[in-house]
Amino acid sequence: MRGYTSDKDGFLKRLRRIEGQIRGLQRMVENDEYCIDVLTQISAATKALQAVSLGLMDEHLKHCVAQALTDGGKDADEKVREASEAIARLVRS
Repeated sequence: MRGYTSDKDGFLKRLRRIEGQIRGLQRMVENDEYCIDVLTQISAATKALQAVSLGLMDEHLKHCVAQALTDGGKDADEKVREASEAIARLVRS
C-alpha cells in the first residue's frame, strides 16, 4: 500500500480538475484568447499541480520514509535519498 492510498480519491479528484483546466487552456488557444488570460490559467494549473506534488511528498514522508527509518538499514538510506532528490526536482520546477 502506498502512503497516498488513504486519500487516493482526493488526489484523483484534484488531478481530474487539473485535466479540465488543461482542456480549457487548449480551447483558449484554439479560440485565440488574450495572451494574459491564457497565462493566468497556466499559472493556476501550475499551482494546482504543485499542490498535488506537495501533498504526495507529504504522504511519502509520513508513510514510506517514516516506515523505512523505523525499519532502519539500507532501505532507510535509499528512501531518504529518493525523498531528497524528489524535493530537489520540485524546487527546480
